[in-house]
Amino acid sequence: MSEVSQGKKAGTIIIFDSRFKGGNLMPDVFKDYVKKKFSKPGPLKGVRVLEVCTLLFGPSGPSFLAEMGAEVIKIELPPAGDVTRSLNPFGWFYKEQSPMFMHINPNKYYMALDLHIDMGQQIFKELAAKADIIEFNLRPAVTNRWNIGYEDIKKVNPGIIYIEKNGFGQWGAYAEQDRPSNDGASQALAGYAWMSSFPKRPPLKQSIWICDYYGGLMGEVAVLAALHHRRKTGKGQFIEMSQTENIMRVMNWVWPYQQLAGKGVEPMGNRDQCICPADTFLCADNRLAALAAPGPDEFLGLCRAMGKAELAVDPRFREHTVRLQDENALAILKIIADWARTKTADDLEALGKEFGFSATRLHNAKDMNEDPQRRERGFVKEIDDPLYGRYVEHEFPVMMTKTPPKIKWTVRPVGFDNEFVMAKILGRNQTQIDELYLHGVLGKWKDMQGRRPPSDWDGQAGYIIRR
Repeated sequence: MSEVSQGKKAGTIIIFDSRFKGGNLMPDVFKDYVKKKFSKPGPLKGVRVLEVCTLLFGPSGPSFLAEMGAEVIKIELPPAGDVTRSLNPFGWFYKEQSPMFMHINPNKYYMALDLHIDMGQQIFKELAAKADIIEFNLRPAVTNRWNIGYEDIKKVNPGIIYIEKNGFGQWGAYAEQDRPSNDGASQALAGYAWMSSFPKRPPLKQSIWICDYYGGLMGEVAVLAALHHRRKTGKGQFIEMSQTENIMRVMNWVWPYQQLAGKGVEPMGNRDQCICPADTFLCADNRLAALAAPGPDEFLGLCRAMGKAELAVDPRFREHTVRLQDENALAILKIIADWARTKTADDLEALGKEFGFSATRLHNAKDMNEDPQRRERGFVKEIDDPLYGRYVEHEFPVMMTKTPPKIKWTVRPVGFDNEFVMAKILGRNQTQIDELYLHGVLGKWKDMQGRRPPSDWDGQAGYIIRR
């Protein structure tokens, strides 16, 4: 099945598998994956989720489930809905909709239900009785005031998996103070922003919503674990989580180092404090390249690429633990920086491939969208939506041969799917639905950007029968 050949560099053995012709490393099971995935179900088909979430931390988790095939019903308060509909880059809307809201909320059904009203709370409980998972990211105790707290829902659905997620959890001093939070506040409180800066510079907040997305992902790890537990035992459970504690979890060695060594972590910019060399370097064409070579073979390859093979046996650099010592780390990084300034970013990438160390030029958003690697794998793809037309989005970043995750449609105006949810799931007829509109229990979109349909909507496209 395989053939052995001598590599370019002395002593290197390269193994070629005869199943992979012409350098194509795609396993056979992924052949035509991008073309065929829409004919296969997602892994969570048959799981129903109710989402009462706003901003990004809350909705991002149910979005992961929706892309994996779960039926997610996003419940908003009419007529304005999720405040994220107003959060957009520089005030720019695409066809009346926020690009950020579109990105964070695909594959959902949109219901506008007033949970302040008793009738709205009763309808929510009817839906909860038919749901597997309920997700909230409201302030502590809000769900209890609305009579839809865990104990209320457990009465109608003992097996419910119920998660409440917010900035500081459901108890503790910060929760008792009813402190508001967001991604930036969590980055600040966790120390993440402090670490992310450069020496002797102010703290640097990451412009991506890392606490929102990572917190959302960790929440779904717990939700899926609870779903597995229920399938074994028949028992649901209450999950609660703090956004700030979740991002602290990803800061790995920082807290043990503080506790065990008694030393605080200082900002180091792009320099990795546990791997050396690993940093970002300015190149001859004034572009930047990220480079790392911690392993013995990688470091030797880098030294050879620089024409300085002797550095690999230099007592300051030969062993990785010695190389990490601050004086030695600064010395080798200075040598690399001076060398990188004589090469273009593309040169560094090519040399990394040739000599076996990691080197990648920094990509911007345009590069990311146009990268042929991402297009070929279907990660960056064109969505064709009946309301919003064709636009470029990126897919769920995991491929599964039998049950592929996928984006099938994007967001909808506030309350767009009310009739579908009420008729299909709760069995209401049109007269009963009209009565709920009359009493303000159900609502539709406000005549406002981010809430209403696009101006060219024909009044029919996108309704559920087309999905």
